[in-house]
Amino acid sequence: MDSKKIQRRQFCFTYPAAALAGLPLVRLLAAEPRWRPKYILASSLYGTMDLAAILPQVRRTGTEHIDIWPAPHANQRQQIDQIGHDRFLSLIQEHNVQLGIVSRYDLGPLGLADEMPIVSKLGARIIVCGSRGPANLTGDDLAAAVDRFAEQLKPHLEAAAEHNITIAIENHANSLVCSPESMYRLTDAIASEHIGIALAPYHLPQDPDLIAAIIRRLGPRMVHFYAWQYGKGCHTEMPREDELLQMPGRGAMDFGPIVAALHATRYSGWVEVFMHPYQRGTPILPTPSEITIEVNRARAYLAACLPKGSAS
Repeated sequence: MDSKKIQRRQFCFTYPAAALAGLPLVRLLAAEPRWRPKYILASSLYGTMDLAAILPQVRRTGTEHIDIWPAPHANQRQQIDQIGHDRFLSLIQEHNVQLGIVSRYDLGPLGLADEMPIVSKLGARIIVCGSRGPANLTGDDLAAAVDRFAEQLKPHLEAAAEHNITIAIENHANSLVCSPESMYRLTDAIASEHIGIALAPYHLPQDPDLIAAIIRRLGPRMVHFYAWQYGKGCHTEMPREDELLQMPGRGAMDFGPIVAALHATRYSGWVEVFMHPYQRGTPILPTPSEITIEVNRARAYLAACLPKGSAS
């Protein structure tokens, strides 16, 4: 028998019993495991292609939100300044798209003062950047350095609150906040909802169980997730098919435990199918439609990783 028919039959028998027991319908429905990734599309996947070529692809990748990247990884943030902010707002409205994230690794977390009002005006609520600072610290040295960084962030978080912005710190390699311990220390040190972690598995040991444990430990303090694995890396020239091993479902890493952790924590932030080409600023595939097909292939793989019994 069709599984949806079975679910409907189960509902018809279960709801009257629940009603007799005094359980409201909303609580009954809330018990159903209903979770799906909430996707956002990275403009950097398209290199330095024009916004006019990228924006029609957004909804074709199962989202209405875009993450805008600047040079050297792309140049769409610079394009926005070139065409004017009002023109950009008209353009995304034309394509029924919303700006969700602006990535500003170039500015860093302490250099966002001028960017926050612009990002807020354009409708985004997250700015992603790295932490910079000393790298590869451990123990008391790590704790002291993260605490200093947390103190430095305080006036910037006040500004972020004024503009209704969350600063998402990526666990970028060779930076202060890159290890699980450093991420936990930072989020424990700052209770503000205006800072969180943008988790990039690429920069972690390629252990799905470890990454799943980090997701569970961070809980709501993880505000962005890159569906991105190491593959063969992205810092040397290699055939395109090897570069693409960074994408979910192509490289060796099993995203099953990771997706299960996202599901179990009811992760509410965005999921971004992601990779870097070796030459930053180049598209991951030759045409916008090919890139979109690749993103959708990765989304199909992640959907297959959802725990059995998850509602559609």
